[in-house]
Amino acid sequence: MLERVIIDNYKSFMHFEISLRNDVNIIVGDNEAGKSSLLEAINIALTGQLGGKNIMFELSPHLFNIHAVKTYIEELQRGQNPTLPEIRIELYLKSDKETETLAGTNNSKKENVPGITFSIEFNDEFTEEYQNYVKSPLEIRTIPIEYYTIKWYAFSNSAITTRSIPINVSLIDTTLHKSPNGADQYISKIITDSLDVKERVNMALDYRRLRELFAERPAIKSINGRLAAQKGELSDKDLTVSFDISQKTSWESGLTSYLDEVPFQNSGKGEQNAVKMKLAIEMKAHKSQLILIEEPENHLSFSSMNKLINQISRKCGDKQLIITTHSTYVLNKMGLEKLILLKNGKCLTLRELTEDTQNYFMKLPGFDTLRMLLAKRSILVEGPSDELMIQKAYYKVHGKLPIEDGVDVISVNALAFKRFLEIAKVLQLDVRVVTDNDGDLIKLSEKYEEYLNLDNIMICFDEDISYPTLEPQLVKSNDLDLLNRIFNRKYTTQQEMMHFMKSNKADCALLLFETKEDVNIPGYINAAIN
Repeated sequence: MLERVIIDNYKSFMHFEISLRNDVNIIVGDNEAGKSSLLEAINIALTGQLGGKNIMFELSPHLFNIHAVKTYIEELQRGQNPTLPEIRIELYLKSDKETETLAGTNNSKKENVPGITFSIEFNDEFTEEYQNYVKSPLEIRTIPIEYYTIKWYAFSNSAITTRSIPINVSLIDTTLHKSPNGADQYISKIITDSLDVKERVNMALDYRRLRELFAERPAIKSINGRLAAQKGELSDKDLTVSFDISQKTSWESGLTSYLDEVPFQNSGKGEQNAVKMKLAIEMKAHKSQLILIEEPENHLSFSSMNKLINQISRKCGDKQLIITTHSTYVLNKMGLEKLILLKNGKCLTLRELTEDTQNYFMKLPGFDTLRMLLAKRSILVEGPSDELMIQKAYYKVHGKLPIEDGVDVISVNALAFKRFLEIAKVLQLDVRVVTDNDGDLIKLSEKYEEYLNLDNIMICFDEDISYPTLEPQLVKSNDLDLLNRIFNRKYTTQQEMMHFMKSNKADCALLLFETKEDVNIPGYINAAIN
């Protein structure tokens, strides 16, 4: 199993390190944070393949970190002699009998541990050609990928192949649906990897017999007879049609799976994704099994996703899973303690959360924890009325809605505030809480005591206990005539207006949000949006 991954100069990663759990790892991050690149890099280092093809045939300048390439070109054009950037992926493996031959100190940490290094680097055989290439530095726009080579070796400094790597990996990208030669590459690999040597040999022999029998079919014989009659016109040799039965022709390329007699690739995308993942999890391989899943929620209904996530949780067993997701349900259901948040090129985890908080979100997986994790700033409120007032206040000050600035206003049950704040404290997230004082400042201060002096968390409330909730605060901040015009009422006292607003919370909040009148926003709400 993987214990640590170090990536240098691959796509969005300049230098990146991540430590992994031995069971389930849930990778969360904003778009372009590097979630897909992480799974790709791990798969490349274990298989030497990218997109199902040998990495040598997929080499491109775009695989390299854009900042590393830019720095190289700038230094070259300034007359310096920079080293060509290289991609380096290191996988640190669990130490056991299967990995002992891979152990050594040939890694960036100089640790005597088992592991694998995969690098894409300059090939010294092209030194002369490269020297000619850089004679005109102002004409260079990218790196000369033609002069690169692949190096793949163990930390023991011995060269390796896929046969010497004791990890059988399955990469399942539910966002892609490529079916080369009529067969789905993911499901084909999963099925063929589950066969032992004898089964594979028998499958290959039977497949060849089927192809040979094809040539004996009456229709094929008839076609070949007509072609033979044209000998001399087309060629001096006999021309016939049949299957290729040469040794290089593999039965795997012609493998097609069926679901209720419907070709797998013609089934619904949700069904395809579910089958791929379930097969990968169920597969009984002799080697340790690593499963990489890109967005398991793709194309699945809520009920189907629930079944799938329950199965993943129940049957992962001795398999190591690395899952990327944009689903709060997946995150909460599989366990917040398994989260790895990718943010600003760093990894943050929630392993410090209390067991009570972890269990809370697992039992109530509908909570939008993911929204808070990915937002530039989150503002937590107690209900839809407070949410509308935050939106109104933000628009009034900034001329746009908060979400346009990456600020997410999330309606949360007041009892869950501290659960969210515990996450924010661990991950150093920028969070504001807008709450009622409920007429008791001492109780409120005691409730949020551990969060009141943190730089990244602000608890916003009004200290006037005579106006304990949002509606009284709005009445306190605005002229009675103004509120009467907005609500089309004729109340003469604040008490009447407060009673009306409390009885019609959502309607009143919506009218205040939509009005063109100059509504005064309570100070504690303004504090949250500034």
